[in-house]
Amino acid sequence: MHLIEVKTDKDKSNFIKIGIDLYKNDPNWIQPLTKDIEEVFDPEKNKFIKRGGTFIRWLLIDENEIIIGRIAAFINKAYKQEQPTGGIGFFECINNQDAANLMFDNCKKWLQERGMEAMDGPINFGEREKWWGLLIDGYHAPLYGMTYNPHYYQELFENYGFKVFFNQLCYGRNVSDPLNEKFIHFHELISKDPNYKAIHISKNNLNKFAKDFCYVYNKAWAAHGEGKTMDEKSGIKMFNTMKPVIDEKLCWFAYYKEEPIAIWINLPDLNQYFKHMKGAFGIIQKLNFLWLKNFGKCDRFVGLVFGIIPEFQRKGIDAFLVVEAAKTIQKQKKYLEYEVQWIGDFNPKMINISESLGTVLTRKLATYRYLFDRNKEFKRHIIFGQSK
Repeated sequence: MHLIEVKTDKDKSNFIKIGIDLYKNDPNWIQPLTKDIEEVFDPEKNKFIKRGGTFIRWLLIDENEIIIGRIAAFINKAYKQEQPTGGIGFFECINNQDAANLMFDNCKKWLQERGMEAMDGPINFGEREKWWGLLIDGYHAPLYGMTYNPHYYQELFENYGFKVFFNQLCYGRNVSDPLNEKFIHFHELISKDPNYKAIHISKNNLNKFAKDFCYVYNKAWAAHGEGKTMDEKSGIKMFNTMKPVIDEKLCWFAYYKEEPIAIWINLPDLNQYFKHMKGAFGIIQKLNFLWLKNFGKCDRFVGLVFGIIPEFQRKGIDAFLVVEAAKTIQKQKKYLEYEVQWIGDFNPKMINISESLGTVLTRKLATYRYLFDRNKEFKRHIIFGQSK
């Protein structure tokens, strides 16, 4: 077995093809859009490369010159950890520990040569909302941008010596099921105060909602863990990027005396559209996407962000916002299932909110860490609200 670096267009094509070959008999797998993967490694598209990040990709070739694996290693300067930590991701491999070890060893060597002391994986060379973690439970059709992999990958990682840095938990429920009585109670109490209101977004006034989103996000989330603030320009760009796929009735904001105090942002599960595209997204696929979006079936929506500014936490605002949204969403009868993208097990507050919605655990992923100094104490991710 030997590794070759991905350099040519043919190499890039084979980097995609190995995934297709491995999953050809798995009915649950949904082929990711090729453009989504390639943009991660495009200096013109990935802002983390522009900010000094670096990466390398390899293909694993067996003695018969057949491609049996792939992997990427990268250093994201925005990824701040206790020790300098690189990432590995986009891992695919046959069920062979020696093959996996060869790729892991190569990543370790490359990262060590660049001053890293640990590697996390499988993760994305970018934000956490895509390609983050290894699926270890809940092997059904993945949400858009979510990792899906064979069962045996867990053994390949753990046998090498990776340990769980944190688990990623997904929760879901049937949309038509009644809400928790406690939610109904708090909603009734808060509704008596006319200073509170909850509304869904309007695409005609998207910039205003983007600014309100940034206000809540920065107060509710930026102080957590590795959080960072979002300026209004970035928020507006993000909302306008999402505009073609936004369902206005799925994105909700709560206000007190016109001040934004809470957000609940959801999107239709785009994989229910993209599963028909076979990885392509050219002119024909875009036209097909528009047709499917208007006339096709998408009966699952995905929770992306839920946040309440500190001054209004523990007052039942979550219940008020969810019940107001449910009155509209359940009445539509358009969606059958709801699932949260994922919540880290280091965030008990959000886990409690999800469980109070009457959800059940739908799938579990793991972010693994491997310390290069095997004598160094391994520490899991800090739980939000606890001191280091």
